[in-house]
Amino acid sequence: MTAMVDVPPPTRPPARSRTRTWAVVAAACTGQFLVVLDVSVVNVALPSMRTDLGLSAPGLQWVVNAYSIAFAGFMLLGGRAADIYGRKRMFLTGLGLFTAASLAGGFAQEGWQLLAARAGQGLGAAVLSPATLTILTAAVPEGPARTRAIGTWMAVGAGGGAAGGLIGGVLTDLLSWRWVLLINVPVGVLVLAGAAVWLAEGRAGDRRRVDLLGAVLVTAGLATTAYGIVQTEATGWTAAATLVPLLGGLALLGAFVLVEARTAAPLMPLRVLGVRAVSAANVSMLLMGSATFGMWYFMTVYAQNVLGYTPLEAGFALVPSSAAVFVGAKAAPVIMARTGAKPLAVAGTLAAAAGFGWQSTMGVHGSYLTSVCLPGVLMMAGAGLASTPLAALATSGAAPGDAGLVSGLVNTSRTMGGALGLAVLSTVAAARTAGSTGAAEITAGYALAFRTSAVVLVAGAVMMLLWLPGRAAADTRGGPDARAGGGRAGRPGKEPAPALRSPEA
Repeated sequence: MTAMVDVPPPTRPPARSRTRTWAVVAAACTGQFLVVLDVSVVNVALPSMRTDLGLSAPGLQWVVNAYSIAFAGFMLLGGRAADIYGRKRMFLTGLGLFTAASLAGGFAQEGWQLLAARAGQGLGAAVLSPATLTILTAAVPEGPARTRAIGTWMAVGAGGGAAGGLIGGVLTDLLSWRWVLLINVPVGVLVLAGAAVWLAEGRAGDRRRVDLLGAVLVTAGLATTAYGIVQTEATGWTAAATLVPLLGGLALLGAFVLVEARTAAPLMPLRVLGVRAVSAANVSMLLMGSATFGMWYFMTVYAQNVLGYTPLEAGFALVPSSAAVFVGAKAAPVIMARTGAKPLAVAGTLAAAAGFGWQSTMGVHGSYLTSVCLPGVLMMAGAGLASTPLAALATSGAAPGDAGLVSGLVNTSRTMGGALGLAVLSTVAAARTAGSTGAAEITAGYALAFRTSAVVLVAGAVMMLLWLPGRAAADTRGGPDARAGGGRAGRPGKEPAPALRSPEA
């Protein structure tokens, strides 16, 4: 007789474990929503801030850029700190700093106080944001579940940027501009309490010192370069007031690269950029950010300054665009399972480029449907479709010691591109306007900015087509002993670098 053996049925994870996982995902997504929301939530409130605090036009732009540059510049430091000191600790530290700076900004009485608070928010966001993605990828096993979780994270983050116009418009109209910052305080306190209970501590086991010099150099370089670009609006490209900060910023960024090549514990080990998927996805993300970030700024000022919308009307006008970016990011994992990451990233980028090209036909008496709604939906649906595969390519399968670093690098590329892109596009628009305050000239300046973004996106799609690893090349499973593979990821017949595996793996 054949012996009968009891085979236990497959067991599902305990309910408490599943609850904790979703609590972790919820905390990570809420943190990301807050930091991305504050990139765009102030746009609708800018005219009110200018009136109340007496800000100049360049000062008004720095309300946006003070946050974006501090966010981008310190994000690599935040990612590395999460690996060294613990993801939960850095999540709580970053969220606490972000919440405190939001409170300070809401009560600012002078322009410089508001700018300082916005920079403080950016520093808190730089510590918080890499921890959110690292916590999420540590909580969800690699595979379809993690791809869906990253898609949710991307969708919530994109939704934060997209919802900024609506939330800012509602708060500015019904309360005051101060509430676009103060609203973060109760939400931040609630998330802090929940994260303290539900999040588990985790780190890479690496207790090396943090590269403060590298963080200072990259932040100072980005800020100085952005300042030089902003100066072109008033002085032109050849004036000393423009060239000195531009060249100084590039020199600081060059010094950052030298420091990273020589220091024993670099903020950004240059070997990471030797992995094809990392470098290609991050450059693609930088180009995407530089082209798409300014959309919310220009659309809100166009709606108010040209079409005559109130802040609340301008916020509601962008609701379809907000929904489109969320739907695009959520649909991306499903589509990516069939097409692969690279084809979807290229297709999404081209769709966004078509939307920006359509938007560049805007006029002084444009209708809502054809000058705001439909082109906005196309722009943001394409951006949502492209961002998820790029983020997944750059982060999936990151080595434990580099998880926070790679997460921070992805966000740095997107945010740094956005900050510098806004500075460039604002200068492009101002050059076309030539100081005129007429509606026709202002509209022509905005249209040129959208046209420039469309060209950048087409160039980015071509670059992705040529550089991003294809499905066959990305469909690998490098083990921990393959670290020496370095920059060979994606080459046929070679072992891929283990720091990265594409979501198709």
